Amino acid sequence: MDIFKKNRLNNDCKRLMFYIVIAMATMLPFSYVVSSLLLVAGWGVFAYKSFKGFFEWKRTILDFPIMIFVIISFLSVLVSPDSAFSFYNCYNLVGRYVLTYYLVVQSIDLKNIGQLKVFLSCISLALFIVVIYGFMQAFLGIGLTSEQIVWTDGAMFPGLKTRVFSTWQNPNLLGGYFDLMLGLMAGMFLLIKHKIVRIVIAVLFCLTAFCLTLTYARGACLSIALVIFVYSILYNRKVLLALIGLAVILLLSDATLVDRMTSIFTKMDTSSEMRLAFWESTIAMILDHPLLGIGWGSYFMVYPNYDYYMQGNFIKIVHAHNMYLNFMAEIGLFGFASYMVCFFGVIYKAFKAQVMKLDILVKAMFLGIGLGLSALALNGFTDYVMFNTELSMLVWLFSGIVVSGYKN
Repeated sequence: MDIFKKNRLNNDCKRLMFYIVIAMATMLPFSYVVSSLLLVAGWGVFAYKSFKGFFEWKRTILDFPIMIFVIISFLSVLVSPDSAFSFYNCYNLVGRYVLTYYLVVQSIDLKNIGQLKVFLSCISLALFIVVIYGFMQAFLGIGLTSEQIVWTDGAMFPGLKTRVFSTWQNPNLLGGYFDLMLGLMAGMFLLIKHKIVRIVIAVLFCLTAFCLTLTYARGACLSIALVIFVYSILYNRKVLLALIGLAVILLLSDATLVDRMTSIFTKMDTSSEMRLAFWESTIAMILDHPLLGIGWGSYFMVYPNYDYYMQGNFIKIVHAHNMYLNFMAEIGLFGFASYMVCFFGVIYKAFKAQVMKLDILVKAMFLGIGLGLSALALNGFTDYVMFNTELSMLVWLFSGIVVSGYKN
């Protein structure tokens, strides 16, 4: 094959890889299986391109902390109560996240604004479908079962009968997804000047915010509100009035939401009590296993040994309801540090890109990703929504976009 054909093949494969990334990002809220198959297909195209065309590998500034995170995660398997399960869980999840990140890095070209617009349009369409299905659950009861309705303390919140989860597994996961997407939309709205686009973003933002309140996920609601509020105070106070107005409308329209939000400061329900108990148990795990932790994915196996609250095995506790404590418990302090370097490194780069000479659409997307990840970081103090595979894949996908774009 001559050099011209190889170049053409190379470019065609890279375009195909990028559209696979778009399809994967679009399908993550809907199907674990389809998004997994798309990830495999993306790497299949990369392998074909490397064999028939040219082998290219883009390095990133996060390569070293990612390597440390992967190594320590697999080393933690050695101390797990069930090494076989921990190893399976580790290579299946950590491998999936890293492959998602590097597929984005190897395929994305943010200089191609046309492709970027397609990407943003597709994930916005996916968000719209998730929101509409959430409304159908709330007002029509579609997709709800009796087991899924009970997600709160009925004695403490008698007016709360339904919490929507849409295409996600529970309301807190939907809240985490909405945090990420509301941050993305906020960044786009703040920087893009096209009037029609801003109107579309504003409408979708309001619909998503309304649907977020129907999850009654306190951490998710407060996290995104606080992030956008702080950013507005520091950089764009014009948005502050609109944000306050939207918050007032949402709160006045739902007395149960007001009761739910204020309960953080005025009531101690079973959810709050259990979280405090989980954190106490998790801190004890960390103190006993500071280096390699208890083993990747082993929290539910080890928790009964530190159960100071439930005193029984009738409920499986799968994570600590705190992102930071959960990582420290399962992979130790060094593994935790390496992951946090990656996570907060992406947030730092997303905000730092605002002072660089980039296309306004790229800067808007970076700002939005930074705001969304910041909301997840705040939410991580009271929950661990990235325990969900699809949501974590979405976070790593956005991380790859920021790092790749920043390098370009």
